[in-house]
Amino acid sequence: MSSTTFNWRLVEQKAVLPGFGLSLGVSVLYISLVILLPLSALFMYVSDMSAAQYWAAISHPRVLASYKTTVSAALASTLLVSLIGVLLAWVLSRYEFTGKRIVDGLIDLPFALPTAVAGLTLATLFAQNGWIGQYFALFGIKIAFTWTGIVLAMCFTSLPFIVRSVQPLIENLDSSLEEAAETLGARPWQNFYYVILPILMPGLITGASQAFIRCLGEFGAVIFIAGNTPYQTEVSSLMIFVRLAEYDYASAAAIASVVLATSLLLLFGLQVAQNRLFNKKH
Repeated sequence: MSSTTFNWRLVEQKAVLPGFGLSLGVSVLYISLVILLPLSALFMYVSDMSAAQYWAAISHPRVLASYKTTVSAALASTLLVSLIGVLLAWVLSRYEFTGKRIVDGLIDLPFALPTAVAGLTLATLFAQNGWIGQYFALFGIKIAFTWTGIVLAMCFTSLPFIVRSVQPLIENLDSSLEEAAETLGARPWQNFYYVILPILMPGLITGASQAFIRCLGEFGAVIFIAGNTPYQTEVSSLMIFVRLAEYDYASAAAIASVVLATSLLLLFGLQVAQNRLFNKKH
């Protein structure tokens, strides 16, 4: 009787959504319209170029400098937000304080705020005569319109990926593991490094990878604070915009294909890493 009831409930749960055919059809339609068609248009522009033209477009010295600026800033911002994100997730999960819900809500602000607005606000605040930038200027530190400003903008847009990936793991962390480590004489840093960090690592890897990918394609939040100096503070997304402004659609598509290929490789690599971690645990 219990087995029959269980099977009936299982069938009932599966029947909540439409059948496989309809669900698959809607999913494929969405992927085709939103993802595959734009990608096919991109590759159509690239296919009209010869190998020499494609290589010339993606290996122009100014474009190579934008790659270097983008990757270096994305790496620096990912490392920074990983540290800050874990700390924020820990505080939000383990402590109760006045204004906690406000802070928790502000974490998702970069998802809701237009990136151009964020970039303009950051540039205004951290300019040498800005509310915050003026204090750094006293020590000869310039943030806006420099590589540091790019890192700052990328940190703002990518922070939620770290916090929201790690926070559920901290909330579901079994406190008995920490207590057992303490009874065995583990110090606080040993408890975190050997007990807590391995449990948080899958979420941290996922969040950091997503943050890095987001930084690679960031545009609105960056262009207002970067300064956009050729060979110094131009990012790859800006180079795509520059080529479009020059009506050189083929070169813009070529640069975009490099960014797209890098993002896809990182996503697939992340999926492989997650599967291996899952298989090791099981």
